[in-house]
Amino acid sequence: MAAPELRHRTPPTVTLSGAPLADTPLLTDGSVQAVAVPVAPARPGDDGLVPGVGTAQVAARYGIDLAELAERAGMAGAAGEAHVVHLPRPAGSAVRLPWSGLPLRIVLVGIGDGGPGALRRAGAALARSVRGLNAVATTLGDDARADASTVATLTRAVVEGYLLAAYRMPSVAASDEPKPSADLVLLGRDGQRTGAAVVAAKIDAAATWLVRDLANTPSNVKTPEWMAERARRLGGDAGLSVEVLGPTELAAQGFGAVLAVGAGSASPPRLVVLRHTPPEPGGKHVVIVGKGITYDTGGLDIKPRESMMTMKTDMAGSAVALATVVGAAQSRSIHRVTAVLPLAENHFGGSSYRPGDVVTTYGGTTVEVMNTDAEGRMVLADGLAFADATLEPDVLIDVATLTGAARIGLGTGIGALYATDDELAGALVAAGDASGERVWPMPLVEDYAPTTDSEIADVRQTANEPKVGAGSVFAALFLRHFVGQRRWAHLDIAGPARATTDKHEVTEGATGFGARLLLQYLADLR
Repeated sequence: MAAPELRHRTPPTVTLSGAPLADTPLLTDGSVQAVAVPVAPARPGDDGLVPGVGTAQVAARYGIDLAELAERAGMAGAAGEAHVVHLPRPAGSAVRLPWSGLPLRIVLVGIGDGGPGALRRAGAALARSVRGLNAVATTLGDDARADASTVATLTRAVVEGYLLAAYRMPSVAASDEPKPSADLVLLGRDGQRTGAAVVAAKIDAAATWLVRDLANTPSNVKTPEWMAERARRLGGDAGLSVEVLGPTELAAQGFGAVLAVGAGSASPPRLVVLRHTPPEPGGKHVVIVGKGITYDTGGLDIKPRESMMTMKTDMAGSAVALATVVGAAQSRSIHRVTAVLPLAENHFGGSSYRPGDVVTTYGGTTVEVMNTDAEGRMVLADGLAFADATLEPDVLIDVATLTGAARIGLGTGIGALYATDDELAGALVAAGDASGERVWPMPLVEDYAPTTDSEIADVRQTANEPKVGAGSVFAALFLRHFVGQRRWAHLDIAGPARATTDKHEVTEGATGFGARLLLQYLADLR
């Protein structure tokens, strides 16, 4: 029986309205069901919250004291705080209240220090406050004292947070008809710079939605073949050149690690290469290799049941690589961007690869297998060696849900970053800070490198010293064998790629972490 089709949600629309809040007809024509205004924490020495742009106008137009309502609700003005004021309807047609004809919901949204990170959280809080409505109008992100560039930056942060938090997980339930997410109307802003900021926010959010949709898809649907066909379709729609290698091509070209990992599954592996080539030469060539394990049982070194429950998301790295190259095309990046997606299901059976096997990777490097549950570094080895040998990248980046050690060391909010180049590491840290997808530089400890030596192969898959720890470091040292002399960075996103609950712009399940970071890196790269 065919797997049921998933119902994907469509992102809300975002529009700019140049009219100031006091004059806009949107509040009286019935198209908007809520109006949202910002409040900031009290200044030092003061007790009351600080109203943001538009708050005083709304208070005057509605004839109510919003400051008192905010204080009564216990608001502190912190970023991501939101309080919905539900106004009553009149008891009869003869009764006219001050807000008659206006939206019956006012959302007071805390903006903290008013910076981009705080406004991203504010946008997320607003999105969760207005689910099920048709549209909300807001002055969030507007600042009459700021220049156009600052307003554009703040507007982008609000839109990103709003669209990211508006995401809902795909469903197959017949009774789960999606409620529409409220469309967002940004008041008091227009102009080319702000419009471009909104477009950029939409591209970034769409990339994250794509990663979330792919990673949240159940693995009885999401085989390597399915994932490859999705990549082919999405790449074609974005104007990318797309190449898909099946089992025969993988064997002929020597992708021994991808084939070994996928050998135990009834769903054979694939490898997809997607290329964005800008019309004008002169940019860099950035190659992104993404781990694409569509389900991970651990193979013969089988995982406990509890550890398998989230393994449909173990291909998040490949989804990030795919979303990044699609986003690069949509944003008309000046750089050549190539995504390499090695896709396999790590299952177990009579043909599974075994601990103790020696596998020959792309290009001829041999690997002594110590743990079949360390399969992610195997498929990345093939992908990285292929990229180094055939694609001539200026920058080579891999992204993967690779090690539990990275999650233990850095928790679920920060990714682990390894790099052979300090400038590259610094650029990725800066991109993470700007996008809100933070990474922390980790050391490639040379003293640990001999622990990947093997007596029977070129390299050993895991450390040859028991209980040595530093599992994320050893995985990175292993991968370094396959990048040649390239400028290379490794992003271990095992911690932030998944979430157990909604928090700010992050949603439960697959988070999409990494796509916005890499798109920001490409935008900053010169």
